[in-house]
Amino acid sequence: MMKQSIEQIKQYFQDHPLLTDDKLAELANDERKGVQTLLSRYNKEQAKKQALVDRFERMSEFEKIAWSKGAQAVAGIDEVGRGPLAGPVVAAAVILPPARQFLGLNDSKQVPEAQREALFQAISEQAIAIGIGIISPQCIDEVNIYEASKLAMMEAIEHLSTPADYLLIDAMTLPINLPQEKLIKGDARSNSIAAASIIAKVTRDRMMKQYAIEYPGYDFEHNAGYGTAKHLAGLKANGITPIHRKSFAPVKNYC
Repeated sequence: MMKQSIEQIKQYFQDHPLLTDDKLAELANDERKGVQTLLSRYNKEQAKKQALVDRFERMSEFEKIAWSKGAQAVAGIDEVGRGPLAGPVVAAAVILPPARQFLGLNDSKQVPEAQREALFQAISEQAIAIGIGIISPQCIDEVNIYEASKLAMMEAIEHLSTPADYLLIDAMTLPINLPQEKLIKGDARSNSIAAASIIAKVTRDRMMKQYAIEYPGYDFEHNAGYGTAKHLAGLKANGITPIHRKSFAPVKNYC
């Protein structure tokens, strides 16, 4: 029987994302360098996928504990935007379906933008429920950023279309009559919190890109309101905008 050409085998890999053990053994016995290169690439890709599956399973630990206690709607809660000099603080509450895997979930700051966007889309389409909370810079100045973050989280929970019966919260305890667990660095330990981190960050980043159009000169489209060199130069040249946090240094110096 004539061997397949390298191009045919390459096409076979493209058409068959998961190879059988028999096919893998056949390719392993093919001594051609091109085949071994393709096989090595395939094995590395499978190892990466398996690592993502393993990570997802590890990050399901707290959800599984909650489900074992009878919880039906476990919501992960996280916020983004505590540190910027401008813009709102945004929180998200996300209830993920128990049977669905969202591979690549992690602290949103650790996820590349293109992957964040893809995860945002998948979560938006397949989550049981998503709630968003947005607290303005004016409110942040009135109550302080810590309390504003709490308000954003409470608002996100209230906006869930399916009520949560258990909360997994990133580094926070909320004044709400629901079973809850505070997880330090929760966005790297719980899939539900990581999903909330993704939703909150993409939502806020998109808002800041719109603000960049409304308030040019501060590079909001790239810095999301954080105190980068270009942002500080914009403050010095143009002063503050309505979305700047007047209680934050060095913004307060320009008030």
